[in-house]
Amino acid sequence: MLKQRVITALVIAPIVLALVFFAPGWLFAAVMLAMALVGAWEWSALTGSLDRNSRLGLVALFGLLALGGGWLEERLPYPAALLLYSVVAFAWWLFSLLWVAAWRIEFARSIKIICGVLTLLPALAAVLALRNSSPWYLLILLLLTSAADIGAYFAGRAFGRHKLAPLVSPGKTWEGVAGGVVLVSLLAAVASHWLPTASLPFILICIAVALLSVVGDLSESLFKRQAGMKDSGTLFPGHGGLLDRVDSLTAAAPLFWLGTFWLGLQS
Repeated sequence: MLKQRVITALVIAPIVLALVFFAPGWLFAAVMLAMALVGAWEWSALTGSLDRNSRLGLVALFGLLALGGGWLEERLPYPAALLLYSVVAFAWWLFSLLWVAAWRIEFARSIKIICGVLTLLPALAAVLALRNSSPWYLLILLLLTSAADIGAYFAGRAFGRHKLAPLVSPGKTWEGVAGGVVLVSLLAAVASHWLPTASLPFILICIAVALLSVVGDLSESLFKRQAGMKDSGTLFPGHGGLLDRVDSLTAAAPLFWLGTFWLGLQS
């Protein structure tokens, strides 16, 4: 499984880097929207919708909301819409943390659809905004979420003893979270030397982003468990579906944009 995951990652990475650094803005936005629609398709299964027409309807709804959000951004002074997205997303992920940690009731299908919108739409807006500001900021975000995942995987395998959320994701441990935070801290410390701001606040923001990315992972795991699914899809061999690959990013992106905006890094 690890070998297959590595091979898939090596194939995907050059494509992602080419999109981030060389694709025209319109092409990057179109690809990100297409990926978000794939995510909406996979999310429709997590809501319990198995009928093809119902799932396509949810994809169409998300597409309309995404286009409406873009229209709103164009008409509001920058960065009012992005601030609204990020604050709403941050509130959703804090609620999701409480839900995963203590509540774990199963929502009605309509509420699950709203949860999907809150998961996907702010993340899409944040990724586009980061890339428009600087492709390097988006690369840093991608590296941070990857570092949190890689650090957690290897630290968990080597030292994992205490389960993080055994009823939601039995393989995750507190030691794994600590390993991810350590690797993210090192990466943030290196990246901060190229940023026109104090390093410590940036490092603290990156640690917060890493911790919130764990919530994104656990939240999707709980939705999958309630839907009786192991993976959200089969798009990436060894990785599962698109949501399995970007669940951490959906939680991390709005907070990273908000943090870098607060530090004055967004133009």
